Amino acid sequence: MEELLGLNGDLILLACMALIVISFVLIILLWSKLSKLRKQYMQMMNGSQAEDIEQLLINIQGALNDQKAESAATSAKVHAIREAMTKMKSKVGIHRYNAFAEGGSDMSFTIAILDEHQDGVVMTGIHSREQTYIYAKPVQKAQSTYTLSPEEKEAINQTSKQQ
Repeated sequence: MEELLGLNGDLILLACMALIVISFVLIILLWSKLSKLRKQYMQMMNGSQAEDIEQLLINIQGALNDQKAESAATSAKVHAIREAMTKMKSKVGIHRYNAFAEGGSDMSFTIAILDEHQDGVVMTGIHSREQTYIYAKPVQKAQSTYTLSPEEKEAINQTSKQQ
């Protein structure tokens, strides 16, 4: 039995031991590579509750779709706010003057309150010794259905120069 197929038993034992050592080294190398792959997989999954990459990609796609919908809604709101802002009466022009040549100071005034489209109102206060009269005229596109005085036109022109 010592000699199996013409080989020495010690030589067969030595070859088997060498195969076992080589197999053990390969197992250790494969174990370390598997450990590195697991670590990279966990980093890629980023601690998510997904079972696999497919579920992770589905979750990411869902989150992306939610972000797109929210972005579209926000853009629509911003557009609506910008439209509303063009109609706000934010341009104000004030022109003070002396309505009567006989003396006094610049107690009379004209105020134009307009929006981006030059729509709004112009108010004029004419001050005399006894009383003050206040008139209001609607304005559309820097014009009014009522006759505008030079002072009212000046106040409207002041609003058109504003940004």
